Amino acid sequence: MFKDYNINQVVLPLDLEIKLDKNDIAYAVNDVVTQVPDEAFATFSRETGCPAYHPKMMMKIILCAYTQSVFSGRKIEGLLKDSVRMMWLAQGYEPTYRTINRFRVHPEVKEILRQCFVQFRCQLVEEKQIDEEAIFIDGTKIEANANKFTFVWRKSTERHSANLVEKSNQMYDELLEKEIIPGIERESSDELSTDELTKVVKQLDDEVKTYDKKIEASEVGSERKQIRSERKTPKYYCKQFKDFVARKQKYQNDMEIFGERNSYSKTDHDATFMRMKDDYMKNGQLKAGYNVQAATEGQYVLAYDVFPNPTDTRTFIPFLDNIEDNFFKLPKHIVADAGYGSEQNYEDVMENRKRTPLITYNQYRKEKKKKHKNNAFHTANWEYNEEDDTFTCPNGKQLMFSYVSNRTDKYGLTRTFKVYECEDCSDCPLRSQCTKAKEGHNRKIYYNEKWEHQKEYIRQLLSEEETGEIYGNRKIDVEPVFGFLKANLCFTRMSVRGEEKVENELGFAFMAVNLRKYTAMKINQPIDHENNPTKNGSNHQKSMIGTIFKLFLASYVPASSSFTALILLSLLLSVPCAAFHGSQRMVSTVLNSFVRIPGVEILFPPVVFHPMCQLTPTAHYVSLLASVLILQA
Repeated sequence: MFKDYNINQVVLPLDLEIKLDKNDIAYAVNDVVTQVPDEAFATFSRETGCPAYHPKMMMKIILCAYTQSVFSGRKIEGLLKDSVRMMWLAQGYEPTYRTINRFRVHPEVKEILRQCFVQFRCQLVEEKQIDEEAIFIDGTKIEANANKFTFVWRKSTERHSANLVEKSNQMYDELLEKEIIPGIERESSDELSTDELTKVVKQLDDEVKTYDKKIEASEVGSERKQIRSERKTPKYYCKQFKDFVARKQKYQNDMEIFGERNSYSKTDHDATFMRMKDDYMKNGQLKAGYNVQAATEGQYVLAYDVFPNPTDTRTFIPFLDNIEDNFFKLPKHIVADAGYGSEQNYEDVMENRKRTPLITYNQYRKEKKKKHKNNAFHTANWEYNEEDDTFTCPNGKQLMFSYVSNRTDKYGLTRTFKVYECEDCSDCPLRSQCTKAKEGHNRKIYYNEKWEHQKEYIRQLLSEEETGEIYGNRKIDVEPVFGFLKANLCFTRMSVRGEEKVENELGFAFMAVNLRKYTAMKINQPIDHENNPTKNGSNHQKSMIGTIFKLFLASYVPASSSFTALILLSLLLSVPCAAFHGSQRMVSTVLNSFVRIPGVEILFPPVVFHPMCQLTPTAHYVSLLASVLILQA
C-alpha cells in the first residue's frame, strides 16, 4: 500500500512546474525514473501499516539531490522545503532524512538503479547519442566513509596468530609437566583450537575454585597463606588462557573479514586500504577506499561495479560478467588502459567472449621508444631462429631451448615458459651488461610463447587506422567521467558503509553525472517547439494557459457564469502572472464570452509587470474579476 502519488494529476497551485526552465534537469530525472517498469517497485508495497511514500518519488528526489551535489540526508530534507524542482518531484510530500537514508541503502534499490541504467542506455541508443561500437573501461579509487587510522593488516594478524599458537602450546606443555591439569584430547598436536583452549580454561577454573574452597575451610593462617601461594600458578595460567581464547577468536574473525584482501578498516569492514592520489600527509599514506569500475560510451556511464582489489587487473573479468548479466550485451570492441593488460584478460575477451580487446600492456609505450629498440641487451631485440629454436645474444652466442617451466601464481593462474640457456657465458666480455647471474651460471631467457603472441596481436590492432582511432578515444571518453564525478559533482567520499550500500550510492552518483551531461547536451541543442510539441518543458506556459482557456470555452454554460468566474479566479491565483504578460486582451475576450452584461464590455488595461514583483498583475486581475462578479450579481 502506498500513499496516493500521481505525477500527471493537476494539483493546485500550478506554479511549481511552470517555474521550471524548459530544459530543467528535473524533467530528465522524472523521465528516467518513469521509464522503469512498475514491477521493479512492487517489492516495496506493504498491505499493512501506514502507507509508504511511493518509491518513484523517493528515487526522483534522491537523484535530483545528487545532481545538485547534495549527498547528506538532512540536506536533502532541507531541499524539499526550498527547492522548486524538489517540491515538484515530491508533489508536496516531505519525507524526513531518516526515511531518505533508509531508502537509498535499501537492498531493493539496487535493482531499480540497474533498471534506470538499462532504460537510460536504451534512450541514448534511440536518440543516436551512442553507436554501440565499443565500451571504454577504467577504474578509480574513492575514499570510504571510514576512520583514517583504523587499519587491520593481514600479515600482522598472521604473525600474531602464529605467536599465539606457539605460546599456547608452550604453556599447555608446562601445565602437563607440572601436573596442574590432566591432558585433553587434541585434534592436532600443532595447534590448540578454540574449543580446546576453552576446555583448558574450564579445567583451570575448577582448579582455582578447589583452592578457594580449601582457603575457606582452613582456619590456620600459615596454612591459608601456603594454599594462596599454591593457587597463584593455576590462577596465572587461567588468566593467560582466557586471553588466548579471546585473541584466537579475534584473529579467526579477522581472517574471515580479510577474505582474499590484505587489509580492512575497523569502521567499514568492506573497505580496503589503498594508495590514493590525494595524499594529504605527503608520505604515501594509505586510506580505506573502494575500487570503482565504470564502463562508458559517449562520456555516459552505462555500467558500474565496486571491488575491494586495489589493482584493476583482477577486476576486469568479474566486471565484464556483471555487465553481460545485468546491463547489456558487450559490443565488438572492449577498450581499456595498460592496467588491464594480462594474459588471462586477453584470453577471456578473445576466446570466451569473442570480442576484440583494444587493451595495451605495461611495456607497450616503452617498447615503441627508440631507446628500447636500440638496446641490444633487451631479449625482444635478439635474433630468433625459428628452425633451430634458438636466440642469438649480442656476443653471437646461441641460447638453445633447455626445458619447459610452469609457474602458478597465488591466484591459481598457471603460465607456461620455454627456458633458453646460453651455451657458455664464462668468458663473455659483455657478461656484466647482459646478466646478473652468478659465476658458473649462464644467461637464461624465460619465453612465454602465448603472451608474446597476444602482445603481437595487440600491437597489430593498435597500428591499424580504425582500431587505433577507437583506442585513441579512450582518454576523452572514460577519463572525463571521473573528473565530472569528483571535480564537478564533488563526490570524493562515500556517505555510507558496507559494499552493498556503497554500490547503491555509486549508482545514484553515476546516474547524476549522466543526467547533468544529458541535460547540458539538450540545452546546447536548440529544440523546434513546433516539431516537438510533447517534449517536456517545450513552450510549457503557452500550452498550460491555452488548456485553461479552452477548458472554460468548452464548458460554457450561461446560467453558471458566476460559478465559472469563480473557477477562473482560483486558477488566476494559481498561475504565475508573468505567464499572462501581453495577454490582457485574450483574458478580456474569454470573460466577455461567458459574463454577459448588456452594454458592458470588459477590458483589461495594460499592466506594468515588475520583474521583482509577481503579485501586482495577479492582484490587478483579481480585483477586476471581483468587480465583474459584483456587476453580474
